[in-house]
Amino acid sequence: MPTYFTANRHGYAVKFSRFSSDRIFVASSQFYGLAGAGTLYVLDLVDDDNFKEVKSFQWSDGLFDLVTSEKDPNIVISVSGDSTMQLWNLDSIDENSPLTNLPQMIYKEHKKEIYSIDWLSVRSENFILSASWDLSIKLWDPNYTTSLCTYNGHSKIVYNAIFSPLIPNTFASCSADGYLKIWNLFNKDKPIASLKSHEGEILTIDFCKFDQNILATGASDGLIRGYDIRFFGMPMFELKGCDYAVRKIQFSPFEISTIASVGYDCYTRIWDFNRTNESIESIKNHTDFAYGVDWSKSKRNLIADCGWDSLVHVFSPKSLEN
Repeated sequence: MPTYFTANRHGYAVKFSRFSSDRIFVASSQFYGLAGAGTLYVLDLVDDDNFKEVKSFQWSDGLFDLVTSEKDPNIVISVSGDSTMQLWNLDSIDENSPLTNLPQMIYKEHKKEIYSIDWLSVRSENFILSASWDLSIKLWDPNYTTSLCTYNGHSKIVYNAIFSPLIPNTFASCSADGYLKIWNLFNKDKPIASLKSHEGEILTIDFCKFDQNILATGASDGLIRGYDIRFFGMPMFELKGCDYAVRKIQFSPFEISTIASVGYDCYTRIWDFNRTNESIESIKNHTDFAYGVDWSKSKRNLIADCGWDSLVHVFSPKSLEN
């Protein structure tokens, strides 16, 4: 299993390149994100056991999430604790010129930490969503440093906001207030639907990649719940087995009912909600909080995870081999 150690940095988010299963990006923070700087790593798999660091970008505050462009393999945007977003271009790398290793663009409107970012590039649309501890969600065109719209509806920290991959002009958000909300891009005044999904904080959400109506949440109560957004109310499934908070969930891009999760119990878990409400595999890759997880979009059943123990892994779960 290829493993990379991000020395003096603690992993918050990991993403595969949309163009190659051999490249991953890692957003990390010094001192667990409580203070200090952040580093964005660009790593290439060179064989079954090793990574090569292609590049690392430094920022003055901790980095909490990142997203890669769907159109350009060299563009990535990170978000940080100083309430800014930074657009980096790998094409601008010049080791002899420190100026080319600065962000090409910096976006600053949020008032507090930005905790998640998502990018939608379909048809003529090119939008970014940011979710912040200032209780707001903002919509951006990445070509401009002024946001297009601000959505207010949560009463506490907004941890995650993501576009629906299948329903146009639709996104979901979740918050420390325990609410899951569905929004139309063109109605900033109120969400289409709102549901008290967990008693604790909802830290993560994701849409199914095959059924436009299925959405799942992961929360501080250790539960993962799935909903049919046409019939908000009782969950269509509830997955149990995480000892502490579920930090990140993500639906498989290849299987309708398969989900990967990471959490504060240090485990990466694989679930199949059509088979059982318990995990089909629990992998303890980390000795501290497991924070980020991602599926490769180009290689079936390949997963990357990262954690506060400074370790990054890429692997294929044994439970999905057949």
